[in-house]
Amino acid sequence: MTASRIFLFFCLSFITGIFISSMLGFSAGSRVYLLLPGLILGILLISVFWRYKTLAVIGFCILFLVAGIWRHQIVELKIANNELRKFNELNEKISLIGIISNESDIREKSQKLTIKIQEVIQNENVSRFVNGKALITTHRYPEYQYGDKLKITGKLESPTEDIDGFNYQDYLKKDGIYSIMSWPEIELIEREKYIGPSYLIYGKILGFKNKLRESIYQNLSPPQSSILGAMVLGDKRKLSEDLKTKLKIAGVRHITAISGLHVTILTSILMTILIGLGLWRQQAFWFSIILMTLFIIMTGLQPSAIRAGIMGGLFLLGQYLGRMSVSSRSIVLAAALMLFQNPLLLRLDVGFQLSFFAMMGIIYLMPFFQDWLRFIPWKNPKSVLSMTLSAYLFTLPILIYNFGYISLVAPITNVLIIPLLPFIMLSGFIFGLAGIIFQPLGWVLSWPAWGLLTYLTKIVNWLSGFPLASLTIENLHWIWLIISYLILGFITWRLQKSQKLKFLQY
Repeated sequence: MTASRIFLFFCLSFITGIFISSMLGFSAGSRVYLLLPGLILGILLISVFWRYKTLAVIGFCILFLVAGIWRHQIVELKIANNELRKFNELNEKISLIGIISNESDIREKSQKLTIKIQEVIQNENVSRFVNGKALITTHRYPEYQYGDKLKITGKLESPTEDIDGFNYQDYLKKDGIYSIMSWPEIELIEREKYIGPSYLIYGKILGFKNKLRESIYQNLSPPQSSILGAMVLGDKRKLSEDLKTKLKIAGVRHITAISGLHVTILTSILMTILIGLGLWRQQAFWFSIILMTLFIIMTGLQPSAIRAGIMGGLFLLGQYLGRMSVSSRSIVLAAALMLFQNPLLLRLDVGFQLSFFAMMGIIYLMPFFQDWLRFIPWKNPKSVLSMTLSAYLFTLPILIYNFGYISLVAPITNVLIIPLLPFIMLSGFIFGLAGIIFQPLGWVLSWPAWGLLTYLTKIVNWLSGFPLASLTIENLHWIWLIISYLILGFITWRLQKSQKLKFLQY
């Protein structure tokens, strides 16, 4: 057993510990009964059976599993003791002083502001310095910007657990938000108060993103502009409900979200296309990394895009080195480090789940799809098709479990649309940037993007209109998710074993 394989088992054990703690939800009393026996057993195996390598490795794996449970419990304990939460449900008005710490989420009739709280004023005379974040829902106007310092007066509440089947509380929880306030009185204390270099840089990035958004919406009409805005900027506010439903039925809703699946497929296809165009592997790698970095910056450095970008970069590194085993182990290590920083991502962040399993699907299943599709004479289309099917198959259980439906036309829709994503996004960036400099030039250069997006909408409209295009599957237990991935893992293992036997016999 190699050192890298042993380290892989340690990382997987840590992730498993976080998963167990996330799904079973242990009480404070049961933590000791669970952690202590595991700790004792792990130390016993290491100390007594040190000469037996396998048993010693199992002992370390148990310790890492316990560490995963412990890390998740520590975060849950911090949430329970969060200072700002203590002001929830007081049924009296309090004042919060803080700074807008994220890009404002502007809707048709409202805007949502994420506030980093600095001070809480209760009864107009008792002031407390409190750390925490709150989500504020207020009127559409006046608009507030990232970095604005505000005084907000209203009633602080806990997020609602269930809104039409969606757990809003968990959705905010992963981002460290446990308190909300709706329609409060707001007083602007200071405009764009940047409290450090990182705030200043991020503010400038968001300013550029707003200019790019304006350029896209000026030069394209809906629904093409709304789809492109969601794809390249993560701006989903202009997507109509009808279009969202059609994208969902067609199985390509993921293209309008800055998710791991989106970035994974995009970077993989980009690398394949660049190599197919005649670039050396090294040149294609660096060009892909630069474009992916620019893409993440254009989205406003959204945390989901950053996480997906890290995994996408590690995958590209494996392709660059020509060793996908390096890529898979690096991705597991990156996942373990991300979960150490925020263990809540494993259960509550669908984007994190999609990015991880899309990567694994491409790494382990893509070679088999390429072999099965060997009748396709063109190398690049075959690679893109194999990549798309591999990512989709490995993320399918996650999509069904989280969204409660399965699109029966999704494989066809993805095959017809996904290969065009890099060209749509690249043409979108080109005309968007040109439109910032000179608006008429942006309009002329927007024609290729308009043609590609028109093709995309036609495909979505056509396939989403099929009878039985999708099935609803609701209220699945998480055990079903485990069983699905155990079956997928077993099938992948058998395929790899048969591939090795073919190689040896050959």
